[in-house]
Amino acid sequence: MITRLRKAMYAQLIPLVVGFIVLAALVVGRSILIERVRVDHEASATALTFERRIVGLLSLVQDAETGQRGYLLTSERAYPEPYEAAVRSIPVEFEGLREMVGGNDRRKSQIEALHSMVQTKLEELDQTLQAYNSGDVEGALALVCEDIGKAEMDRIRGIVADVRRDENALLTARVQATERADTMLRFVASVLLALVLAIGVWGFIAARRLTREAIDAHAGMAQSNEALRREIVVREAAESQIRQMQKMEAVGQLTGGIAHDFNNMLAVILSAMNLAQRRLAKGDTDIGKFIEAAADAASRAANLTARLLAFARQQPLTPQVIDANHLITSMTDLLRRTLGPSVDIETVLADGLWRIRADTSQLENAILNLAVNSRDAMPDGGRLAIETENADVDPGSTELGPDVPAGHYVRITVSDTGTGMPQEVLAKAFDPFFTTKSAGRGTGLGLSQVFGFVRQSGGHVRIVSEEGKGTMVDIYMPRWLGQARGDQAPREPDLHKAPVEPILVVEDDERVRAGTVAALRELGYPVIHAADANEALHKLDGHPEIALMFTDIVMPGVDGRKLADTARRKFPSLKVLFTTGFTRDGVIRDGVLDADIELLPKPFTIDQLASKIRSVLDRQSS
Repeated sequence: MITRLRKAMYAQLIPLVVGFIVLAALVVGRSILIERVRVDHEASATALTFERRIVGLLSLVQDAETGQRGYLLTSERAYPEPYEAAVRSIPVEFEGLREMVGGNDRRKSQIEALHSMVQTKLEELDQTLQAYNSGDVEGALALVCEDIGKAEMDRIRGIVADVRRDENALLTARVQATERADTMLRFVASVLLALVLAIGVWGFIAARRLTREAIDAHAGMAQSNEALRREIVVREAAESQIRQMQKMEAVGQLTGGIAHDFNNMLAVILSAMNLAQRRLAKGDTDIGKFIEAAADAASRAANLTARLLAFARQQPLTPQVIDANHLITSMTDLLRRTLGPSVDIETVLADGLWRIRADTSQLENAILNLAVNSRDAMPDGGRLAIETENADVDPGSTELGPDVPAGHYVRITVSDTGTGMPQEVLAKAFDPFFTTKSAGRGTGLGLSQVFGFVRQSGGHVRIVSEEGKGTMVDIYMPRWLGQARGDQAPREPDLHKAPVEPILVVEDDERVRAGTVAALRELGYPVIHAADANEALHKLDGHPEIALMFTDIVMPGVDGRKLADTARRKFPSLKVLFTTGFTRDGVIRDGVLDADIELLPKPFTIDQLASKIRSVLDRQSS
């Protein structure tokens, strides 16, 4: 039907197109004719001017002759004046005539012949007057009676008549040619208009026929479209159900993996705590190994949570300007100890490598995770290569996918000579808790953590693998064009310094608050605590000696960020350290900590607490 409608549209357009062409041809023809009439008009005006001048020249010669004869008959001094005027004017007229004839050779020859005749006539008149003025009246009359002047005048009149006749013939020919062109144009216009009319009638008839066919076909197509629409609705509903099932399957896999790993860790913790309680109830204080097992399981649970946050791209990052070559070089010894002697490590570091800005520890963990995966893919040993290179991604490039913006990147490549991955495994490589390793040899969060961290940092990951030939993972990190100032790693805190600074702990969860207060007091700090923002401000008013406020961010009512802003306005020298177990809060923008923020994520150990507290107190007071 669409083809029929298109043909009907074309059938209606043909008369319009032809009509426009005819109209354009008529306009062009009429323009040419108008230009020709204008040229003929100018030529006619020039011819008339030329004729007037040559007739005027003839009149001057006749006036000169008449004045000469009147003077010979009457001796009146007034009669020679026309002759004298003609002598003065005739050269000027001849100059004008020569300019008007231009390149017309026939006219030039006629004008020059006329000029010669007029000169002869004027000389004859001059001789007669000179003879008469000298007293030779008879001689003057004899010259007149010889009819030399009359014959010359007849020749002059003949040339003037020839010139006028030629000009009239030329004008007549021009007018006739113009009339013929006008007649031809009218005839052609009539033919073309008749043609347009005929084509219009044909187009109208054809368009009506095709339109009727299109309308007939539309009814059948409407039925087909309705059936197709119903089928699309059914398919969309089925696809929606499939997507929901896939989503639920993914959520089930994720929650199942989390539940499995956390149950294992909780089992260790509960078992260790129960055994410790039973030993203590018996008076046995040898419970160190149970406490150590519980702490290890809790640490593993915290690491698992951090990996999940990395995968979800919600971990708080503290980016610094990094020289990737220097970072990889500093990791070489760690990699050799971790991978063992069966893996040969090769580094190929590019000269002039651009700087990047990323969280140093997270980037180290990403490279380490990739290296461990490569080691596990080479059970009999092999070669691990780590390479760096400056890379430009051009607009429209599909190398990294359509969603990757063009720009300058630093590429860090980790490749191995291991077993590689089949395509079905490669498609799930970044899925959380997906692993091909045997039970107990991995959580399945290594690659997903790498993926989440790199994307959160504005970079991109590409993985290429082939069974039996190894795997290559490319990490693309955006080039950093800013200054490195202020991004240097902080100084190590002095943990031997006496903890004398009073600390205010603000935490709405009573158990967490009690644990944090106990830990700080164990470290030797004087501690004051509050359950919410209002109580914290009241405590600050009553204890202006407080040096640092250690506050949770997510609290009912006024959150920790607003509390800190209010407290700093009242106490500008107050140091603030935030803590949170939830990343979507007021101190993180796009996954990156605000520049003026110090954060200790939950959960934390007493050693981590001691180091961070000391670091904040020392650095901000220095």
